[in-house]
Amino acid sequence: MTTARARCAAAHADDPTRCEGAGDAVLVRDRYTAVGGVLGCVHHGARMLASIEGGRVYPGHAPGSAAIAVWTRAQSIRPFAWVAR
Repeated sequence: MTTARARCAAAHADDPTRCEGAGDAVLVRDRYTAVGGVLGCVHHGARMLASIEGGRVYPGHAPGSAAIAVWTRAQSIRPFAWVAR
């Protein structure tokens, strides 16, 4: 029996890539969300942030500067990077 490895909540169902780091490293919110959001790893948090207009990223439960890393990465990722052009 093969067990699928769990991924963070920010990983899109169609995105086949693996998580990078803690699954709760950052919290990503869209422009309309004031409370809550989606916890994610650095990799999927950046992909999510790049794919939503007006998104914001906040530190999650992991120590360090993951939110800064996510914001920086998102600036160079095209929206919905997992979709073939």
